[in-house]
Order: sequence, then structure tokens, then C-alpha cells
Amino acid sequence: MSDRSHLFSLRAGHALREVLAEGYSLNKLGKDLLAGITVGIIAIPLAMALAIASGVAPQYGLYTAIIAGLVIALTGGSRYSISGPTAAFVVILYPVALKYGLSGLLIATVLSGVLLLVMAFMRLGRLIEYIPESVTLGFTGGIAVVIATLQVKDFFGLPIEAMPEHFVDKLLILGHMLPQLSWPSLLVAVVTLAVMLLWPRLKTIIPAHLPALFIGTLLALLLLGLGADLDTIGSRFSYTTPDGASGNGIPPYLPYFDWPWLRPGPDGELLGFSWQLVKDLLAAAFAMAMLGAIESLLCAVVLDGMSGRRHSANSELFGQGLGNIITPFFGGITATAALARSSANFKAGAQSPVAAIVHALVLLLGLVLLAPVLSYVPMAALASLLIIVAWNMSEAPKAVHLLKTAPRSDIWVFITCFSLTVLFDMVIAISAGILLAALLFVKEIAEMSKVTDISHNRKQVEQPIPAGWQVLKISGPLFFAAADRIFADIARLSERSRGLVLYMDGVPLLDAGGLAALNKLISKCHKSKTQLVIADLQFQPLKTLAKAGVKPVPGQLSFYPTLREALETLYQQAAVAEDQDG
Repeated sequence: MSDRSHLFSLRAGHALREVLAEGYSLNKLGKDLLAGITVGIIAIPLAMALAIASGVAPQYGLYTAIIAGLVIALTGGSRYSISGPTAAFVVILYPVALKYGLSGLLIATVLSGVLLLVMAFMRLGRLIEYIPESVTLGFTGGIAVVIATLQVKDFFGLPIEAMPEHFVDKLLILGHMLPQLSWPSLLVAVVTLAVMLLWPRLKTIIPAHLPALFIGTLLALLLLGLGADLDTIGSRFSYTTPDGASGNGIPPYLPYFDWPWLRPGPDGELLGFSWQLVKDLLAAAFAMAMLGAIESLLCAVVLDGMSGRRHSANSELFGQGLGNIITPFFGGITATAALARSSANFKAGAQSPVAAIVHALVLLLGLVLLAPVLSYVPMAALASLLIIVAWNMSEAPKAVHLLKTAPRSDIWVFITCFSLTVLFDMVIAISAGILLAALLFVKEIAEMSKVTDISHNRKQVEQPIPAGWQVLKISGPLFFAAADRIFADIARLSERSRGLVLYMDGVPLLDAGGLAALNKLISKCHKSKTQLVIADLQFQPLKTLAKAGVKPVPGQLSFYPTLREALETLYQQAAVAEDQDG
């Protein structure tokens, strides 16, 4: 694949087809099996924790990782990506689940999948190049703060039925309820957190969250045996079996097909399907699609850097879209490529999307075989896990480095995205961040455009020019944000000049705004009887003037291919005038 074709190509199952075309051996299969098993074990507690953080029961996170992980691996464009529920979505999914229940969340996910498919067919995968780092760091940092805030309730074991939607309200209720913290929950959370922080020092291949959750669960069982009051997955969540019986924790059954609108809505009631509901969920679906596209493509870019391979951006969007359309019909919530799991997959030796398929099958076995055991996992331990996840996704060292070294405009963009994500939502944050970044970029580029009097610069103007004439060098693009200022400055000079030579070899761009400003200058020079000479136009400005029908006017407006030719003509005209006067 050429250097840029990966940004424009689109075909279903691009990554898998590319691997098979290269030749798939038993050796590669063995490496994929090992990587898939490794990342599948890692994904089990993460999938549950992220589902809970998103406002739904833990099994729906497992369903997401199983179905979406399988579908996207088969149809996507990145060979090492592992897809499933991710921390970034929590800030969007939680308010939707709170208001519309599981049913509304699944419908919004289907809509987001459709939007991702539209983005793929419109070849929008290349647009990831145009999102500044200050925007991505800002909203990921803001999401991390929101996720960590949501974990405070379970970390301290606070008796709060449901967290409010807005961030400030969350802080108020947490502060109000903090005196009622549960010491057993806090102990389990602190021990789990400590293991996760200290375990990496042992430099083993086992990821820290697995022993941390194991130790946290053992401690919780000990405390429960001593009569302590501790919330676990089994005590908080329940389910109903197909024969009508009820159970606690996670149902040990395979995900089954059902219409999203027939799943439980708010308060357990059926939500039903209506076009008004679709309209109400469209904004959330757009946010899911935008974040899914950004996160999956950023993940693919990082994996490209690690592996030296090239993903197909639009094919990845296609796979993500298809995965998010199919998964909700089996109870799965919104999915995208997960950077941490994808990195672990590559580092474990993955060779192809087969590793992601194996990962999904491992999760399927885990759901069926380990459901009773998973019910004993304490909520406080999962809260500690998600706090570490939030810290990792915040990329705090990068954010600090940006604040210390970046230009002021990038710092303002970062602060804007971060603040709006925390206080409002991610759609507003990304939209405002990109808009602000674009405006500041335009301002900076406009300030680069300038006009300089080089009449007495003997490196460029070798001989003294005739009295009343000036040679002005214009540098930078003459577009709407800069042209008015540049040509207004030149117009003021034209009032006291016989003629002006505009040296434009440093002007790469002349847009419609620049053309209008130039026409104003030409008109002003005509009224003040100032002769205007334009020299050394680059191709794009010359093409723009030709298309607009701007032509030389004898004695008023003339064009020359080089500054030297323009000045020689000027000297000749001055010599002729002197001879006539003599």
C-alpha cells in the first residue's frame, strides 16, 4: 500500500484479506492464539467494569467485547486492533443509559454504527489528520476526570442510588455523602489500587489489574465473612433466566438476538420504537460515532507506529460501523478499538485479526464458565481499576508537556476542550476545540502575511528607483483573513506615490477574499492615478487572476514575470521621460 492510499481505500475485511494474501502459516496461527488468549483474559474484568461505569449491567460489556470484537476483527482495516467497550465512551453512554435505559443506549449505538458507515463510504478516514493534538489531549483528559469522578461513589462505598448527570452536581452530592463512607469498601479499594501501582515493579508479563482484582476479591470475601457490608457484582446486579427464574450477578448464558427496543428501558419498562425517540437519540449517536471514529483511527495510527504496517482508515470505519450496528441486537453497547488492549495484543505477538477473534472466543468461554466466580468481584475493586484506566487514558505527562512547551493558542485549545468535556459534553468540547483551533490557526497564518518596503534594499533592487516609486515585497498567503490588512496598508502608500511595484514571489495563495481586496487596491490606484506593477506571481495567484479576468491596463496596471524585468522596464520608462523633458 502506498504512503497515502491507506487514507482513501475502502474494502470490507481489508486487514484479514491483506494477511491472507501475504500467506498465513501455522506459526502465525500459534502466535495469534497466544496473543488472543492473553488479551481475552485481560479484557474480561475491563469489559465488566466499563459496562458498569456506562450505567448498565456487567454482562453487556462482555457481550460487547464478544460480538463487536468478532465482527470488527472480520470486517475492519487494522490488523492488530482489539475492539470492545472503552473508557472514552463512558462520558457519553452514562447519561443516555440514565435517561433511556439499556434499550435507548442500544438504539443510539445502532444509529452511531450507521453514521460510521456513512463516514466510511464518504472516505472521511483521512480527516483524522486534521484533528490537533491539543484537541485530543483536551477531551481525553476531560473524559478521564469524569470517569474518575464516577468511581468515587464505589471507591468510598457511598450510599448514593444514582449519580446526577452534570459534573458540578456530582461533586456536590459526593461531598455531601462523603462522611457516610464505608471503611470496608475503602480498604478493598485502597488495597486493589496499591497492588495495581506496585505490581509493575515486579516486571512480570501478567498485567497488574488481574492480580489486583484477585487480591481485592479475596479481601472482600474475608471482610464479608467477618460481617462487613460490601457491594459486589452479585449483590448489585440481578438477572432473569429464560424460564422466569431470577439470579444474582452475571447470567451464565450466551448473548442472544433481540430487537434493541424490546430490551429494558428506564425503570425496567419497555421503551418501544418511535421516530421521535430516534430524533432524541441522534445527538448522542453522533457523539458516539465521532468518538468511535477518532479513537479507533488514533489506535490504528499508534499500532502502525509500533508495527511498521499501514491500516486502511476507511475500512476500519466500515468495520466499526458494522460492529456497532450488529452488536446491539445481541445486547452489546457501543464499541471501538481499545488502545491499551490493542497494544497488549501486539506486544503479545499478534500477527493478524485472528488474535482479536480468539480474544472474543476467550471472552465467550469466560462468560459461560466464570459467571458465578465473577459475581464475587467487589465494586470497590472495579472502581480502583477504572481510576487507573482513567489515569492512563488522560495521558497526563503529554498534557503537562503541552502546557509547558506549546504555543499559547494550543494551550487555550487544550483548556477549552478539557473544560467543556468536564462541564458539558464531548460533542460540544470537540466541536468547540476544533473550531477554536481552526480560528487560531487562521489568525497565526494571517499574521505571517506582511508587506515590506524593499526600495532601498540593494540585494533585491540593485539601482535607485525613480522618484515617487516604491518597491513592496508581499510575503505570505493573501486570503480573507490577511488580504484586507495587507492591501489596505498598500492603498495608504499609493496616495503619495507615483507608482508601486508589488513583488509577489512570496505569495503562494490568493483566494476570493484576496482577489476582492486586490481589486479594491487597483480601483484606488486608478482614482489616485498611481501606476501599479505586479511582478513574479506564483502559479495559484496567477491562475486566480486569469480566471477572474484581471488584465493589464496600459499606464495603470501591468504584470511582469520577474522583479528584474519589471524594474528594467521602469528604468527604461524613466530614461525616456528624462529624454523627453531634456
